[in-house]
Amino acid sequence: MNIIDGKQIAKDLRIKIANEVKTLKRPPGLAVILVGEDSASAVYVRNKELACKEAGFFSDKIIKSENTTEEQLLEEVERLNNNPHIDGILVQLPLPSHINANKVIEHISPLKDVDGFHSENIGKLMQNKSHLRPCTPKGVMTILSSIDCTVMGMNCVVIGASNIVGRPMAMELLNARGTVTICNSKTKDLAGVVSRADIVVVGVGIPEMVKGDWVKDGAIVIDVGINRLEDGRLVGDVDFDAIKEKAGAITPVPGGVGPMTIATLLENTLIAYKQSL
Repeated sequence: MNIIDGKQIAKDLRIKIANEVKTLKRPPGLAVILVGEDSASAVYVRNKELACKEAGFFSDKIIKSENTTEEQLLEEVERLNNNPHIDGILVQLPLPSHINANKVIEHISPLKDVDGFHSENIGKLMQNKSHLRPCTPKGVMTILSSIDCTVMGMNCVVIGASNIVGRPMAMELLNARGTVTICNSKTKDLAGVVSRADIVVVGVGIPEMVKGDWVKDGAIVIDVGINRLEDGRLVGDVDFDAIKEKAGAITPVPGGVGPMTIATLLENTLIAYKQSL
C-alpha cells in the first residue's frame, strides 16, 4: 500500500519555486479576481494568496461585487493584460449566472492564462506544444513523476470529461505516450473498463463512485474529486478504504491532488514570468 502524500510533493515544489524567485529581478505577479461572495471560492482565493506570499510572489486580490457586469469584468481583465507587473491572471470560477465565463476566460491573454483554460493553451496541449497547462492535470503528472510512474505504454482510464480536469488530463496522459480511455458516469461496463487500467484518474463529482472491486491489484489511482457528505466528511470519487489495500499507489482526499493544484498555479505563474522577459 502506498498512500501518496500530495501535501509533501506540493511543499517540495513550492520550496523550489520560492528559492528560484529569490534570484529574480522582480517578484512574479499573480492577480486573482473574485466576483460575488461564494464561500468556497473565497477560501480558495485566500489559500492562493497565502501560497503566493509564501513563495515571494506579488499577489493582487481583486474583489468584485455580485452585480458586476460582464463588461466591467472584461475591462478589469484588459487592465491586467496590460499591466507589466502582472504575469498571471486567474478569474475564480464559478461566476454569477449573468456573466459568460467562457467569454471572460477567452479575454485573458494566453500568455497570462495561468489556469491554462484559454482555447489557445488547450489547443497547444492537444498538439503537445510548450505552453501554460491546466493546473490540476499538470499537478497529477507531477505526482506520477514523483512516484517514478512511467506513463508510456500504460493503460490509462480517465473518468470525467470536464474542460478543467477530464479532457486535459486525457491529453496529458496521451502526450506521455499512455494508452488512454476517457469515460463518464454513463459508460457501459465502467467497472470492466477500470479493471483493465494501470492508471485510473477520477474527476466525476460523484462521492465514492469507483468501488474497490473495480480496481486491479497494483493500479495507480488518482482521485481528483472532493465531496462533502451530509455527516460533514470530505471524500473523493473513489472508495478510498476499499481500494487503498489493493492499489499500488493512491491519493487521499483531502491531501492528495488539491495541494498540487495551487503549487502548479505558482509554477505556471513563474513560467509566465520567464516568458515575458
